[in-house]
Amino acid sequence: MRRFSHFACFDWSGQAVARPKGLALATIDSAPDARPRLHRPDGGWSRDAALDWLIDRADEGSDMLIGLDLSPTFPFVDSGAYFPGWSDSPADARSLWALADDLCRDDPHLGAGGFVGHAEARRYFRHGRDDVGDRFGSAGIGRLRAVERHQRATRQANSASCFNLVGAAQVGKSSLTGMRVLHRLGGRIPIWPFDPIPESGPLIVEIYTAMAARAAGMAGNASKIRDRPTLVKALARLDTQPPHRLARYDDHSTDAILTAAWLRHVHLRPELWAPPPLTDHIARVEGWTFGVV
Repeated sequence: MRRFSHFACFDWSGQAVARPKGLALATIDSAPDARPRLHRPDGGWSRDAALDWLIDRADEGSDMLIGLDLSPTFPFVDSGAYFPGWSDSPADARSLWALADDLCRDDPHLGAGGFVGHAEARRYFRHGRDDVGDRFGSAGIGRLRAVERHQRATRQANSASCFNLVGAAQVGKSSLTGMRVLHRLGGRIPIWPFDPIPESGPLIVEIYTAMAARAAGMAGNASKIRDRPTLVKALARLDTQPPHRLARYDDHSTDAILTAAWLRHVHLRPELWAPPPLTDHIARVEGWTFGVV
C-alpha cells in the first residue's frame, strides 16, 4: 500500500454564497509529532480558491492524500442510470461532472442552482416538504448509492440521499458544487476509485467526516466538536498532537482537522483500499467512500 507523507481534508459546503462558512481545510504531515494545521484565508474559503489550491497541489506533485467531504456522484446502480427516464442521463461519473458544470454555468461561485432548477433534473429531487419531484422515488429518504446502502446496512455510517435538498442533512447542492470542482480539475489529480492509485503525486478520496469522528470516540449528537479540550481528546485517540490554539472552534474547522488526522492514522490499512462490495462497475459510475468496508 502506498505511504503518503502529507494529508488534507476539505469540509465542503453547497451554500450559494461567495465564501461558504462551512468550507474548511486542514492539513497534517506524517511525522509522529506533527500537529494539524487549519488553513483559513482572510475572509474564508471560496470554492474557486479551493479549486486553485487543489491545482497547486497537482502542479507541485505533492505527496498528499486529500479527502473531500462530498458525494462525487448520484445513485446509479439501483436503477441503471443517474436519472432514469431522462434521455440526457450521463453514462458515467465524469460525464455527470461535465453535465453538472454545464447546467450550472451561469451560477456564480461554482454554485448548483442551475442543476436543481433545471426543468428535467429538478424532477429527481426533494426541494421542500410539499415540493417533491415526480421522479424522486418512492422511498422516503430518497435513492442511495451502493456505498450508502452498505453503510446503513452495516451501521458504519448513516449517509443521506444526494437527491434530498431539505433539512440539515441535505447534501445535494454540496455534492453538485463538488462535482463542478472535480470536472474543472480536468484529471490533474487522480480520484479514487475512479482512477488507479498513482505511484506519486496527490490523490483525492471521498470521505465522510462522521466516520473520522466515530473512530476518535465521538458518536451521535456528540460527534461535532466546538471546544479545544474535546478536540485534544479526540485527536489523542488518533495518535495525533493537537493544533496550535485556534481563534474559534467551529465544527467545520474541527471536522477538517480531525479527518485529516484520521486519514493519516488509517491510510495504510489495505482493506480500506479494497472493500469487498466495491466492483469495477460501482467504481466507474458511483465511486466509494474511503473507510467504508
